[in-house]
Amino acid sequence: MTPAPRADVLERLSTQAYDLLVVGGGIVGSRVALDAARSGLRVALVDKGDFGAGTSSASTKLVHGGLRYLATGQLRLVREAQRERQALEEIVAPGLVWSIPLVLATTPGGSSRALLPVAMTLYRALAGRNGPRPKRLSREDAPRLVPGLRAGMISSAVLLREGQTNDARLTLATVRAAAEAGADVANYVALVSLEQVRGRVVAALLEGLPGERSLEVRTRAVVNATGPWVDHVRRLEDPRAEPAVRLSRGANLTLALDEPWAAALALFDSKRSVVAAPWHGLLLLGATDTPYEGDPSAAGPTAEDIRSLLESLADVLPDELLRPERVLYAFAGLRALARGQGSTAVASRDHILSVGPGGMVSVAGGKLTTHRLIARAALGELPVEVRPKRLLHRDAPLAALTAPVAVLDELRASVGSACLTYLVELYGARVTELADDVSALRPIAPGGPDLWAQAAYARDVEWALCVDDVVRRRTTLELRGLATPEVRAGIAETLGLPQAVVPQAILTSA
Repeated sequence: MTPAPRADVLERLSTQAYDLLVVGGGIVGSRVALDAARSGLRVALVDKGDFGAGTSSASTKLVHGGLRYLATGQLRLVREAQRERQALEEIVAPGLVWSIPLVLATTPGGSSRALLPVAMTLYRALAGRNGPRPKRLSREDAPRLVPGLRAGMISSAVLLREGQTNDARLTLATVRAAAEAGADVANYVALVSLEQVRGRVVAALLEGLPGERSLEVRTRAVVNATGPWVDHVRRLEDPRAEPAVRLSRGANLTLALDEPWAAALALFDSKRSVVAAPWHGLLLLGATDTPYEGDPSAAGPTAEDIRSLLESLADVLPDELLRPERVLYAFAGLRALARGQGSTAVASRDHILSVGPGGMVSVAGGKLTTHRLIARAALGELPVEVRPKRLLHRDAPLAALTAPVAVLDELRASVGSACLTYLVELYGARVTELADDVSALRPIAPGGPDLWAQAAYARDVEWALCVDDVVRRRTTLELRGLATPEVRAGIAETLGLPQAVVPQAILTSA
């Protein structure tokens, strides 16, 4: 199913009445829209920018069981994360979420060495009968999985089984599943104001791109899933609303990886939380945890973030690997955390949920791993007359689980096994939809696996409206350091897209 043209969606938004308007097309908002549409509601999903352009494409890409939350006593969150990770890998998004070994190590003199055996026992118990079992590693075994790991700087290590994903692609897959379930979805459509009648939100004024007319969307309920902008939207409903969240910036890096890693590496240390993981042939380092109080749109990584991440692993990984000039790309996302005292690093990673005086449900925070549970909780707070009595097809896959073998073989013959594996991690079983134009199965940029077929598919099927959308979230060109001015200009000319777009609402409010 090819998504409806943008003009048709905008026309429906302005002429039809909806049961639910979801504002915010990140992983949580798109899942809210999907579950609501599958349960029979008439749903609209909009985002002021691109789908997944915020934190939902700026995580450490791990779908993990929440081991670090044992230290803060969040046992329920660990148990939920374990179950959700398994469901995503095996049922909901196989191919898009895959299993990855992770070496969890302590360093000499660290305060956490004595806690590691206890943590592993508890972690195993929370995983349930069918959950993965941690395995002790000798200091000599660990470097076989993580090339270059300095065994002398490791005091103990265990091997876990965690999950990994391309977070931007998982979000897009969820948006597309919502559209296929009947939701009307549109990116680059900003919420400007809310209309209330007798104290209840009944409509929203939206602005799209320059040249597109304003839209008044009639709706029986609204979910505000705008992440770090959640309080801004809450004040559109109630100008006196007190802030519900505080923000923390998490920066990540991608580096060139010359030798394949068989596992990711995480340090189990009370003083730091850092992960180095192989991802699409790159090495991904993350993440920092820094309080943030500025404009969410300006929350990019700083030079200090880059230095801090490289130094955090300098005692256990080779100097050559962590040279600053090997950094290909740096990016940052914002965590929405519950307000309170204390460091953001130890603040609860549970989600924040509230219902405003006009009935709008606001949800923020939480983890990528548990996004389905967060969406269900938000839907449970909808007005009774709109709230689904039960969520239908909640565990249904986002798309078909398998692709035709013959088409996969044809793709493999055209692009090679390594590139096909990469494409499956981006598209799952939908990868065969790229095979329509064999002439487009050629690289966009030398040295990278992304193909011209992906760029055309991004524009025609995945709502890409500019080059930024293509290189940052539909492909991995930017994260590989391959989105050069020449490559971007070639994409713009070939696809007839602008380099970037800015919603009209942002232009007029500047």
